[in-house]
Amino acid sequence: MANPVASTTPKGTQDERQAANWVQAMFAEIAPRYDLLNHLLSFNIDRGWRKALLSHLQPVLARREAIVLDLCCGTGDVMLDLQSVSAARILGADFCHPMLVSAQRKAAAKGYAASLFEADALALPIGCAILDAISIGFGFRNLVNYAEGLQELHRVLKPGGTLAILEFSHPRGAVIRSLYNCYSRAVLPVLGSLVSGSREAYAYLPESIEKFPRAEKLQQMIAASGFSQTRFVLLSGGIAALHTGVKG
Repeated sequence: MANPVASTTPKGTQDERQAANWVQAMFAEIAPRYDLLNHLLSFNIDRGWRKALLSHLQPVLARREAIVLDLCCGTGDVMLDLQSVSAARILGADFCHPMLVSAQRKAAAKGYAASLFEADALALPIGCAILDAISIGFGFRNLVNYAEGLQELHRVLKPGGTLAILEFSHPRGAVIRSLYNCYSRAVLPVLGSLVSGSREAYAYLPESIEKFPRAEKLQQMIAASGFSQTRFVLLSGGIAALHTGVKG
């Protein structure tokens, strides 16, 4: 495995601004087929992973006065899952406008009044200590600075607020690791390219996962940002992990 890095590093980018622009453009390009590809390429296993996130946030979601932000919400799958089981106010934010358009359309089709806004995760237009919980489903890996992102999440959460990050991780065990590596490096880029028309986007996905910190390292980073009660649970043999913490 390559050495983990402290930010996303798409090929050809030289600094954080270039990386952010590349990721934003990439997601804008694949937005029309993003949902289809997510479920197809994960064999719908991602639905079970999202259930684990919802279960962890349930105590907050049950409170009518709570405000919960689904950050890097993409086309809104996690946000809509949260709304479907929540008494709390659910917000959704992403820095890719076409993704938000898809999320708005999807919410309207399901009869939800979505509260969406466009924002950079490293500079949220939210005051300090406003939110009761933040969820991020498979978006944290794309931030251009993980440490700054965690500090920003800590800033906008209330004391006692909950952070839940669902992200791809590194499979444990030789067999599952070998199968997963074969799929992500050889199969996923080809299928992703055929369906989305962008081979570059689905070559980036396995590369970004390989460079991403292991679960133990990410837990340390979350704790170093001021969160307490930091934990992680490996899902599907470590293909994904749910990271949680509480603002002290």
